[in-house]
Amino acid sequence: MSIDVLEVVNVEILKCKTNHIINPLGFAMENAVVSWIADSDRSIKQVRAQVQVALNKEMKELIYVSDPSENPDSTGVKLPIALKPRTAYYWTVEVWGDAGDSAKSEVNYFETGKREEELLGEWITTPWEDPKISPYIRKAFQLDKKIEKARLYITGLGLYWLEVNGKRVGEDFFAPGCTGVDRLVQIYTYDLTDMLSAGDNALGLMMGNGWAKGKFGASGALHTEPYMDDYVLKAELRLMYEDGTEEIILTDDSWKCTPSPILEDSIYDGEVFDQRKVIKDWSEASYCDKDWDHMTVIEDIKVNVPTHPYLGKLEDRLSLPVVVKEKVKPVAFIHTPAGEIVLDMGQNMAGWVRMKVHEPAGTIITLSHGEILQDDCFYNANLRTAKAQYVYISDGTEQIVEPHFTFYGFQYVKIEGNTKPLCLEDFEGCAVYSDLEETGWITTSDARINRLYANAKWSQKDNFLDVPTDCPQRNERMGWTGDAQMFCKTASYNMDTYAFYTKYLRDLWVEQKDRNGMVGHTVPSFIKIEPPSSSFWWGSCAWGDAAVIMPWTMYTHYGDKYILEQQYPSMKAWVDWVVSTNVGPTGLWDSGFRFGDWLALDGDPDQKDNRFGGTDVTLVASAYLKYSSELLAKAAQVLGEEKDAVYYQGISDRAKEAIQEAYYTQDGKSVIQTQTAHVLALEMDLVKEEHRASIAEGLVELLKKNNMHLNTGFVGTPFLCKVLSEEGHSEAAYELLFQNDFPSWLYEVDMGATTIWERWNSVLPDGKISGTGMNSLNHYTFGSIAQWMYENICGLTLRENGFKSFHVEPEFSERFTYVDMQYDSPKGKICVKWQKAAEQDGYRLYVKVPFDTEAVVKVPWKEEELVLTAGKHEV
Repeated sequence: MSIDVLEVVNVEILKCKTNHIINPLGFAMENAVVSWIADSDRSIKQVRAQVQVALNKEMKELIYVSDPSENPDSTGVKLPIALKPRTAYYWTVEVWGDAGDSAKSEVNYFETGKREEELLGEWITTPWEDPKISPYIRKAFQLDKKIEKARLYITGLGLYWLEVNGKRVGEDFFAPGCTGVDRLVQIYTYDLTDMLSAGDNALGLMMGNGWAKGKFGASGALHTEPYMDDYVLKAELRLMYEDGTEEIILTDDSWKCTPSPILEDSIYDGEVFDQRKVIKDWSEASYCDKDWDHMTVIEDIKVNVPTHPYLGKLEDRLSLPVVVKEKVKPVAFIHTPAGEIVLDMGQNMAGWVRMKVHEPAGTIITLSHGEILQDDCFYNANLRTAKAQYVYISDGTEQIVEPHFTFYGFQYVKIEGNTKPLCLEDFEGCAVYSDLEETGWITTSDARINRLYANAKWSQKDNFLDVPTDCPQRNERMGWTGDAQMFCKTASYNMDTYAFYTKYLRDLWVEQKDRNGMVGHTVPSFIKIEPPSSSFWWGSCAWGDAAVIMPWTMYTHYGDKYILEQQYPSMKAWVDWVVSTNVGPTGLWDSGFRFGDWLALDGDPDQKDNRFGGTDVTLVASAYLKYSSELLAKAAQVLGEEKDAVYYQGISDRAKEAIQEAYYTQDGKSVIQTQTAHVLALEMDLVKEEHRASIAEGLVELLKKNNMHLNTGFVGTPFLCKVLSEEGHSEAAYELLFQNDFPSWLYEVDMGATTIWERWNSVLPDGKISGTGMNSLNHYTFGSIAQWMYENICGLTLRENGFKSFHVEPEFSERFTYVDMQYDSPKGKICVKWQKAAEQDGYRLYVKVPFDTEAVVKVPWKEEELVLTAGKHEV
């Protein structure tokens, strides 16, 4: 008699992604890069893995099988297959551990969009004289056979809301995303298979202005005029039947339209919605649209950009879905001295309020949004000209309402027009941002530090709505490149940002390549009139350097070099433009517009505009030239571009020599006596090795002269505590962190902030806002201190790209009784916890190391470094 022995399989495959997205549909991809995370309670290392790709989910029609003897890197495997348009691919990975256990993933999926194919269909628009009228749009059609697969390929500008047979398609908002439509318009792909049925069907859309058709931009005529005057739509619905035949329904003049209930909408000003004008069942197949108007076919779509007068190229989407990611319960109604009723959300956030309304017909409810109270009354003057309102006109029925085509940055909502008592339970905050996976968490024994960390993460959430914006509330909300690159490392601990930044960097390159390599200060730029070659909107150090720093950061953090391959022309173009345009005979970047250490506190008080800080802008610019060209040389090495590597390293070396000659004495002292000048010298390796200690001591002395307070701006702050720690001055870094009077991080916390402010003094000690010209209370750049929390308080830093190997070296402090961190790295969950030992002086350290990685741990009570492999460890 034989007994079957069940094999114990302990490897588990947890996360499988294609181009860093789970089962992407219709996303742009030149190549498909697959990745996975594995875990095992038996094995330490992955010894081999095999990837299989097929054209059906049963994995029978295999088109690629990797060599089973190979051990590919789980952080990114480029599939050697030629991708076809509108094609579904299925893949699995099988992983073997060094203890003999193994596992095979579930079947994963990705489907290409239109790729190089033209989007079929006519461009159509509304036939009305007034192009401002927001339309309902319908297309009714019949299906006489059973559907096997239905795909809708669509774009529409400004924005569209999509329904099929009376049901909303998906949960995302703001399609087709935020792009400069004179350069690029995104095509979205939808799976409608399960939404269609035999017989009558209908596809319905509602359209709003959004970024393309509404006023949008930072300021002035360069920006704010709309790209276009008319709503436009183009769509291709492909129906594949079970009998193998195909039908294609395209946009043409048979599509119909009628005015929608949206009377006004604007990203900045908000939305006016008249419930009385809602057409019941308007997108149902049974609805009769005989009285609706026919759409008009339009041949050439012009945009209001003299140098690019026509709509840009149509390409598959890279935008992640923008969704309601969190719901926030309000904490109270406030009855102000001015007689107002104000809803307090308890959290500064981006998105909107969802509310239940049951008012008499014709009642106008107005919600106004603001970040702060002043004199205990509602206030939003710091939003400048943005109205930030939601206006709802009741039809007399009970409704749950929310806007469709706008969002707000707010903690407080003033409610006007209601005739019935308000109930707190009838309101719900919707936090709206791109669908990014949260990956990092830090908790400590100090509630104020926890609040600071949460503030940084909330500002990231609130400003990651398709584009990494500066602020979510005022008449700006732009993708400032400097802010983005300064925060991108912090952001990548907090969330999986690879796909999000891939979209942003494509947008950057689309504009940059037509401008000889010059990078805009905002991406998309939303500039309708071309500015001079270097101006307040183009070509500054630190801002334009996002073209180099961000791809390199994504590569090192996630271990996938695809983003370097994609962005390498952009990286080169930026450095080449700087060298050819701005570098003078001295070898320094000494001409053109340069932001400097933006919003530093050491600017000349006698200058009319001292926002540029006190650090010499030529030093700042030249430091970034040295730094970016060095990163570019490293990228060239990774990509096998050896000649480029030598060339760009030479640029970096020459810039460093010029900087040393101009800004540092023979004995290693900085000529520029600012905190940021010293920070850059250390972070960007501007001085000789033997002078680093002297520079670090000089930085500490400057801090002491300022009563151990910082005065750095956007350029210096992200690296300030980091360089102090690296040079052995962690106590000084901790002192900065724990200061709680102006200027400091905890000053904001003690003033009640729930997000990071744009300025160190956005709110004065008496609670008064310091100004309205440029003063956001939700601006993530100074929240880059969270990177130091991950890397120094918790001690987590990279040894190998993608966290294949990492350091753990916490900087212990008596200020905490415990610190607890979790980070879902590209290789799996890393946990670091340290706490004061109860029975003796000193600390205990706990580390969880993921499968197929190793940690090198250094602590004061061990003479030698410890090398830890997968598992849980106490040190």
